[in-house]
Amino acid sequence: MKILITGGCGFIGSTAAERFHKEGHQIYIIDNLSGGDVNNVTVPHKLYPLNVEDRACDVVFESVRPDVVVHLAAQVDVTTSMKIPQADAQTNIMGLVNMLECSRRHGVKKFLFASSAAVYGNDEAVPLAEAVQGEPVSPYGINKKLGEYYCAKWQELYGLQTLAFRFANVYGPKQGGTGEGGVVSIYMKRMVEQQELVVYGDGNQTRDFIYVEDIVDGLYRGAESDLTGVYNLSCNHEIRLNELIDALQELGDSINVRYEASREGDIYRSSLDNTRVKRDLDWVPLFSLKEGLAKTYSWFLANAPTRVEKAAVKKKQANSVRLLKKLRPYGENLLACIALYLLINHGPSWLTDMNVDFKLVYIFIIGVLYGSKQSVISAVLASGLYFADNLQNGREWVSLLYDPEVLFILALYLFFGLVVGFVSDKHKRETVEIGQKLQVEQERYDFLNTVYKDTRYVKDELQRQLIGSKDSIGRIYNIVKELESHEPEDVVSSSIHVLENLLETKQISIYAVNQTDYLRLMIKSGNEELLLPKTIRMSEHGWVKKVVESQTIFVNRTMSSEAPMMAAPVINNGVVVSIISIHDVNFARLNLNYQNVFKMTVEMISNSLARAFQFVGATSANRYVGETPVLQENWFRQVVESKLAAKKQHNAEFVLLTIQSDEKQSVRHVVERVADTLRESDYIGMIRNEIVLLLNNSNEAEAAIVIRRLEKNGITARVLNGEEAYAG
Repeated sequence: MKILITGGCGFIGSTAAERFHKEGHQIYIIDNLSGGDVNNVTVPHKLYPLNVEDRACDVVFESVRPDVVVHLAAQVDVTTSMKIPQADAQTNIMGLVNMLECSRRHGVKKFLFASSAAVYGNDEAVPLAEAVQGEPVSPYGINKKLGEYYCAKWQELYGLQTLAFRFANVYGPKQGGTGEGGVVSIYMKRMVEQQELVVYGDGNQTRDFIYVEDIVDGLYRGAESDLTGVYNLSCNHEIRLNELIDALQELGDSINVRYEASREGDIYRSSLDNTRVKRDLDWVPLFSLKEGLAKTYSWFLANAPTRVEKAAVKKKQANSVRLLKKLRPYGENLLACIALYLLINHGPSWLTDMNVDFKLVYIFIIGVLYGSKQSVISAVLASGLYFADNLQNGREWVSLLYDPEVLFILALYLFFGLVVGFVSDKHKRETVEIGQKLQVEQERYDFLNTVYKDTRYVKDELQRQLIGSKDSIGRIYNIVKELESHEPEDVVSSSIHVLENLLETKQISIYAVNQTDYLRLMIKSGNEELLLPKTIRMSEHGWVKKVVESQTIFVNRTMSSEAPMMAAPVINNGVVVSIISIHDVNFARLNLNYQNVFKMTVEMISNSLARAFQFVGATSANRYVGETPVLQENWFRQVVESKLAAKKQHNAEFVLLTIQSDEKQSVRHVVERVADTLRESDYIGMIRNEIVLLLNNSNEAEAAIVIRRLEKNGITARVLNGEEAYAG
């Protein structure tokens, strides 16, 4: 099955991905990576970095066509839901509704929703069963409760099978520091870093801790079952935080504990009754708290230090980059001012003769590059340079403050700086807006391009399977192309090979049906073990009569040794012209699918023969000598070549007899005299102006009998040797 896991890069989602992949399913993930890590997923998968409320998810569903959706993506921090309830509702309600709608529109068979123990609120009548109404005390709990209602309504209104699991406090490897079970990961991280543990409250508050692999086992069983509704997924054990700390103390060195005031929205006692899920899903938690903590601590010892170091280095680098980016404009502005000073006072004389105020040029360049803040600073620095120039020329600084010309120039610098900065800022804002729009469109393009490539890959893979897999339409098409011939003999000869390939047996025969009681063997598989009579009587074989009269397929359900395993009629213009039989089949393949493939192939052979007969009729004027059944030499040679190919491939026998007639006798006269000797499956034609008989499915001993019959009619015939028959 195709399993789509939202939040699949989180610690529960990644563990679920590993379990479903282990069971042989294809994994697809939607995750915005706000709380997950791509490195958490260690199995083959396809990741779509999207928010679950994003409309682009519909494109993912259309491309993937998942069978099961495991909806784990959520805002899981109770404190955040209290401070920013809008953000909690955006993900936990809008995201859920979007996933339900996508699942409904694209034919998802099962939708699993991760609910929470928070829906019960601060009810201390533990353990809490699913029937308890519950009064959530946080927006997080309210939205999880509302999510269950949405799931139930989508099942009621649209028939989407939904199953909601109220998770107890989940913990395990790869867990972050948020969520209801995050206390374990927080304590583990602090233990590894040898920091004190913080308890909010007196430590007697309880939680029902459950190991992540037990949760994932419940998800997997739920996906495979027909179970719907709401179920608790828990250990049904009430564990105090102080007991948790004692258990952690046994894993490592002694640790310090600090107690602080309780947080708003936290539940004091929590334990969920798992009786229903154990009965209805045949599920039980396998890991005790001690075992789960040991596995989790081992993972943190192996991974947490590395992650902490990487995070610290990354944070330090990010801070350095931010500081450098912040100070860079000031430094470059100052350097530009120093360069201007040196240019004015120590530059070549021809620059000063240009009569250009380079201070305005300096203000303009800085304003264009960095905007209004730096342009104002550059105006102040330019004013300082102007003051310095006047002081060097012997003027008193006090007099400068009362000089209208000086004040005008200073105002000009400041005004010019403000104008250039304003224009530059406006241009940058517009550029940023355009850039953001382009980035959004680029991201959309990249996403759609990724979906297109995924769809193309799936299409190509399906096409390869279609062409190469057994009993596929593509494989059948490639094989039955051999039937595309205008010559009946070629169609009959190819039929054996086509049937052998499609039905995987070397036990095929084709008998010609005529107006008499006798059926003549036209061709059979080259298997030496397949010994069949060259002629059978319809009256002696009930299955033959049944196939001919009913014109339907025959299946040997009684396993009679007197009949083939299957037989089907080849029909032309409403008349059965031959019967194709399968004489031996691997017992394991005797099913309805095998029967349908046989029936379909025989129908294709019938259609090919009908087209061939139509072609023969349309070309009869050029095909035969006069109004006789004698084939012209070029047409007769095609029949001989077809017989040679059948002999080589299927060991089909035939003999050529040349008629030694008086030259005065016409072809019509000779044909009339040999007609009684020929069977319907035999041919008569011309080779080098001589009349030649082709005895189908005959050997030289049988040909000798035909020669004697011809002699009684006054016709002399002899066997045509290979060199004579096939010479150009």
